Amino acid sequence: MMNREDMLELTRRMTTDRTSFTRVAGCYLDGEGFVDGTFNTNFLKLPLKERQKQLLLAREIPFAPTNENLKEYVFPETAKGKESLWQLLQAMKSCGLKNDALLDTFYDLVAEKYQTDHEYAIYVYHDCYDVPMKAADKERLGESEEVYTYLICTICPLSGEYEPGKPECGFLFPSFRDRSSDDGRVAIFDRDTSHPHEEIRELLMSK
Repeated sequence: MMNREDMLELTRRMTTDRTSFTRVAGCYLDGEGFVDGTFNTNFLKLPLKERQKQLLLAREIPFAPTNENLKEYVFPETAKGKESLWQLLQAMKSCGLKNDALLDTFYDLVAEKYQTDHEYAIYVYHDCYDVPMKAADKERLGESEEVYTYLICTICPLSGEYEPGKPECGFLFPSFRDRSSDDGRVAIFDRDTSHPHEEIRELLMSK
């Protein structure tokens, strides 16, 4: 089971004043999954309003009701091998989203599986969070315990001129568990739990 406090610790930092997001990349697609444009930029170089909009989209994933709309899954060992999506996500995380070839591969894999009949966007965010140590009474100490480097992916419907709606699904990789990184798990978000995008979970869990 996921700990709600772990997710709230992440979302409390997702404001324009406190964010440590380093980069955001995205892809716009039509209802048939054909790419209509991409971007990749330093997060802090975005105009203020765009930063606010992107933070709200990214925040939807960890802030979602835990163990309901946001559920954690363990990667089977067979899904962590050579040329797996797990390996691709690790490479995307390690390069800080600065490798467009990796991102293009990721977009293609999602587009091949994602089931929708409308235009949509895939956004990927990279963050490095210095996790502060906490005393036994949960008071924050000054020292950093570790750096949690992670990705958030959101998939949003589009309207008008590439205007995203609320994310329909997405994920947080790797999981933030007990205030630490867990590369063996991923937290997957579905807005509509009665009709989840099982194809995204299957893509993440596949070989």
